[in-house]
Order: sequence, then structure tokens, then C-alpha cells
Amino acid sequence: MTQDGHTARVLEVRMATRILITIEGVEFRAELNDSTTARGILELLPMTVRMSRWGDEYYGSIERDFDLEDDARDIMKVGELAYWPQGQALCVFFGPTPASEGSAPVAASAVNPVGKVLDSCSPLKKMGSGVTAEITRV
Repeated sequence: MTQDGHTARVLEVRMATRILITIEGVEFRAELNDSTTARGILELLPMTVRMSRWGDEYYGSIERDFDLEDDARDIMKVGELAYWPQGQALCVFFGPTPASEGSAPVAASAVNPVGKVLDSCSPLKKMGSGVTAEITRV
């Protein structure tokens, strides 16, 4: 109760967690959302992930199994981070993939959105078919 007799309302705020992804020496500021999968990934940090390229998506196994969440989808946005349950992989979307019909990135199958890159993803377009990502909490 407040001093004037009214019941105080508590607003629960879910905070995104800042991370740093370093790929081939280029740093990308990013944040993880508050989903179950993102919280599980956060527990694994710091980690090094060997990633392969599929169109304008990098994906790499984190060898951790998370279930498909209610908000899972396959149509993504440039800069989104996701977890792909079929491959137990972390994904970074930075443009169209072979599954895309337009300019939007499309995952091979449904993925759990776990966050987003805050910086421009354009440097990723110049990188090769395989990269190593160092991911740390900020």
C-alpha cells in the first residue's frame, strides 16, 4: 500500500542482456532477449562457435538442446539471432538465404528468436564460408 492507501503496482520489466560477438576480428554488439532459450544460451557464455554459411546466414552448433518455443518462426529479419533446434545451432541472419523468395532471411525450418545484433551486419557479407565466432557477455 502507498501512503495514500492505494495499492502499488509493480511493473515487471524484462531486460535484454548485452553480449559481444567477435567474428574474424570484427566486433558486433548484440543483445539476447529474455526467452527460455536465450537464458540457456547465456549460461553457456563465454563460448566459441565454428559457423558455416548458408546464403546470408551463419550457423554453428552449440551442442545444447532447447525445445521449439511458442514464438518460433522461419521468416526472420536482418540482424536477428536465433536458435535452430534441428541443428542445435546458433544462427545469425544478415540477408537472404537459399530458402528466401525475396530479401528477407528465411531459416531452413522454424527457429527460436533469441536476440539481435545492434550494429550493422554488412561486414558479414564479405566474410567466407566458414568463420569462428567468440561470444561473451558484456
